[in-house]
Amino acid sequence: MKTEYFDEIHRILRQVEDTQSETMDLLAEKLAEAIRAHKNIYAFGCSHAGILAEELFYRTGGLAVINPILPPGLTLTVRPVTMTSQIERLEGYGRLIIENSGIGEGDVLIVHSVSGRNPVPVEAALAAREKGAFVAALTNLVYSKSVASRSACGKRLFEVCDITIDNCGEVGDAVCAIEGMPEKVAASSTAVGAAILNAIVADTVERLVKSGIVPPVFMSANVEGGDSHNDAMLKEYRDNIKYM
Repeated sequence: MKTEYFDEIHRILRQVEDTQSETMDLLAEKLAEAIRAHKNIYAFGCSHAGILAEELFYRTGGLAVINPILPPGLTLTVRPVTMTSQIERLEGYGRLIIENSGIGEGDVLIVHSVSGRNPVPVEAALAAREKGAFVAALTNLVYSKSVASRSACGKRLFEVCDITIDNCGEVGDAVCAIEGMPEKVAASSTAVGAAILNAIVADTVERLVKSGIVPPVFMSANVEGGDSHNDAMLKEYRDNIKYM
């Protein structure tokens, strides 16, 4: 079954490359613009969707200025972890998160939600846009369009953001069918989402280099010179780094 899973991930990645490149380019340019203007960049997701916010920050080869939003009750450290599903559905909590995030005019927020139906990510996107931020959704469009919004506003994430990147997954996220088992297994959204966002980071860095800016990129702390390089990045961009 591992071969089938790899085949599915390869297929999805090819579909992403074929259909989402233009929107990914747009987000890369928005990130580059924010860095040039010394604005702030944030990433947010609930429960497993939040893994991609963690993937983007304090990361070897990553942009030092991407800040994760990891609010109480919505990370996988919560016990019982089932509370994350309940908290993601709390009306008003998404706005509270954004009110306490520091997001403002000209900033960029990436919101990851596979189904895009729950109140917290929808509210977070709406609240950030009201503050003048540019908001990008990373979601599963076929999945999201197959379900109703749980938010009081009646909207799903892709309906309230400036741009939407489709992770091209399946309804329910899992992609492998096993004979004799009604449910599919092995989710695609984390693997594909990480590839999408790291590709956007690479494109952003290329744009900064071409415009004559030294990009705020972390080196591995385990190679010679890594610590001093990273210390310099943290100092230079301290006003745009909120996780220290």
